[in-house]
Amino acid sequence: MTTKRDYYEVLGVSRNASESDLKSAYRKLAIKFHPDKNPENKDAEEKFKEAAEAYEVLQDPKKRQIYDQFGHQGLEGAGFSGFHGFEDIFSSFGGIFDDMFGFSSGNRRSRTQRGSDLRYDLSIKFMDAVFGTEVEIDLERTAVCSTCEGSGCKPGTYPSTCPQCQGSGQVSRHQGFFTVRTTCPSCRGQGQTIANPCAECHGAGKVLVNKKVSVKIPAGVDSGSRLRLTGEGEAGSFNGPPGDLYVFIHVEPHDFFQRNNLDVICSIPVSFIQAALGDEISVPTLNGQKTLKIPKGAQPGDIFTFHGEGVPSLRNGKRGNQLIQIDVRTPTDLTDKQVELLREFKRLESRKSEKLTTKLKHILKGNSAGRQA
Repeated sequence: MTTKRDYYEVLGVSRNASESDLKSAYRKLAIKFHPDKNPENKDAEEKFKEAAEAYEVLQDPKKRQIYDQFGHQGLEGAGFSGFHGFEDIFSSFGGIFDDMFGFSSGNRRSRTQRGSDLRYDLSIKFMDAVFGTEVEIDLERTAVCSTCEGSGCKPGTYPSTCPQCQGSGQVSRHQGFFTVRTTCPSCRGQGQTIANPCAECHGAGKVLVNKKVSVKIPAGVDSGSRLRLTGEGEAGSFNGPPGDLYVFIHVEPHDFFQRNNLDVICSIPVSFIQAALGDEISVPTLNGQKTLKIPKGAQPGDIFTFHGEGVPSLRNGKRGNQLIQIDVRTPTDLTDKQVELLREFKRLESRKSEKLTTKLKHILKGNSAGRQA
């Protein structure tokens, strides 16, 4: 039979150690020898159990008194025979591992909670969406309270295990042959209560702050694009990680350009003289002016292409095209000379039409004679 060591020696404290001294000593040993940090280490496992047993006795005034007077034999006579497994340890201490050490306590659910994600709708100009930019936004969100470091407790104090659920966050009630488990109404499922809340956050562990966040807008974004900024959301609870910030992009319309996927579209007005005779005109592009050659006889609605003058792809940076549609305009406020020239043009067009009509009649007449033969 293995002789048990003195409990004060196990924890490394004096016989007149306070409750705070006991908790601090046990915390160090529990962190050092916890099974999650020492997998398959039998020596660490035994030291973890030994420290837990020592703390269980010394933190209980009645058990400590018995031990101080009668030692281990006195405790055995009072019915305490130590722990027989990790489940006994976790069950006995309720939320102490979650609350103080950040370890999971077996059957208890971890209290660590990730912070909520946030959404921010950002409007940007057309050209900023095409070429990318960087903007700074003002964001209101929760952050870990710096006074209590997220514990929710007044500095120097600690949360207590909920007496109603014993730290499990749930309570059970029997209904006939069934046992129903529900969220503990006393601690609201947290497994602990705070007797001395932090004056800054009032026990929440989080405070509302305003923060400026820099957002890099990549070239090629469009309305509906979503940017994710990891860790810029709401603060987590009980040392949980923060959520993320999702920035939804809304691109303002442009006075001249329209967008279709990676292509940009524009309409250029030209006179019917330019369309008829052909011309070279200057066309705005995303990168400045560029010359477009209009061929003779261009028709209203004809589309011309500047390759590689569109929007860059978010995936590979390859740019789309610019599509230029010509809008043939009819002149107004003509001078007498222009009217005279246009009438002459009309007479010439009429003669061409008459010749074409006569030619078609001869062709049709010839076809008819051939069929009769």
